Amino acid sequence: MSAGAAGVRALHFVFKVGNRTDTIKFYRDVLGIKVLRHEEFTEGCKAACNGPYDGRWSKTMVGYGAEDDHFVMELTYNYGIKQYNRGNDFKGITIWSTKALDKIKSVGYDCTQVSDGSVRVEAPGGFPFYVVDKDRGGSDPVYKVSLSVTNIQKSLYYWNKLLGMNIVQQSEGSAELAYSDKQCRLELVQISEPIDHSEAFGRIAFSCPSVQLKTIEATMKESGNTILTPLVSLDTPGKATVQVVILADPDGHEICFVGDEAFRELSKMDPIADEIIDQAMKEDKSAEWFEKHGQSKNPL
Repeated sequence: MSAGAAGVRALHFVFKVGNRTDTIKFYRDVLGIKVLRHEEFTEGCKAACNGPYDGRWSKTMVGYGAEDDHFVMELTYNYGIKQYNRGNDFKGITIWSTKALDKIKSVGYDCTQVSDGSVRVEAPGGFPFYVVDKDRGGSDPVYKVSLSVTNIQKSLYYWNKLLGMNIVQQSEGSAELAYSDKQCRLELVQISEPIDHSEAFGRIAFSCPSVQLKTIEATMKESGNTILTPLVSLDTPGKATVQVVILADPDGHEICFVGDEAFRELSKMDPIADEIIDQAMKEDKSAEWFEKHGQSKNPL
C-alpha cells in the first residue's frame, strides 16, 4: 500500500464491555448515539473479534449514523465476564458535537472540563471520551481515536509508509493521520512508559477493496511486521460473509482490515436494532448471577 491508499475507510473501534446494559445506556442517554445493529454468537470469533474467549458473545454497533459514512463503536460482550482491567494503550475518542455536550449536561452525567476546552466523560469500564463544543459541518461527529505509542517515528513509518495513512498534523510527540479529510482521524501520542494493553485492549478497523487484502498481508510479511490472523472469512448468521486480515502495529495495537464490498452488506442498519438489543439484555441473567455470588456488574 502507498501513502493515501485509495478506497480505504476508517470503520470503528472495538471495545470489550463488562456491563452491556449500562454501556448501552451511556451511549444512548449520555452521548446521544444510536444502536445500529446487534448480533449474537454462540462461539468465539475466528479472528478473535471478541478477544481471547471461546464462549457465547454479542456484538453491538453504535454510532451517530450509518456505517457507510460514520465511524462507529463496536461493543463486544462476552457472557459471564463482568469486567476487564484497563491498560494505558487507549487514550480516548474525541467527538465534535454541541448537541452531545448539551445532552451530557442535561442528564447531569459526571464530567470534567479539560484544559483544551473539551469535556471529558467516561464510559462504563473507564474508557474516556472528549466532547468538544463545536460541530463538523454535517460530517461525522466522531473526530479522532487516540492511542498511545512508544516511538512516534517508528509508528509513523508503519501507519504512513506501510499502511498508506496520510499525516495531517504532527508535533514533536504526537501526530494525527487519516485516509481522507472527512474520515475519523487516528492520533498517535508518544508516552514514556511501555504500552500496557492489559485485558481491555481494543481494535481499530478499516475497510478496503477486497483485492487489497492480500497486498496488505504481503506487505506485513515482507516488512517483518506482525500478522495476528492471516486472511480469513468470517460468517455472521443470516448476513454477509466478510474477509479480514488482523495486524498488530509496533506497539501491539490490533488493526482489522476487512473487504469493503461484503462489509457494506453486513453493516446495513437494522431498523429494529433497539428492540433486538433490549430483548438480549432482558434475557441476560448474568447480573443476577453476579449478585447472587456477592459481586457487582459495576452499575453507572
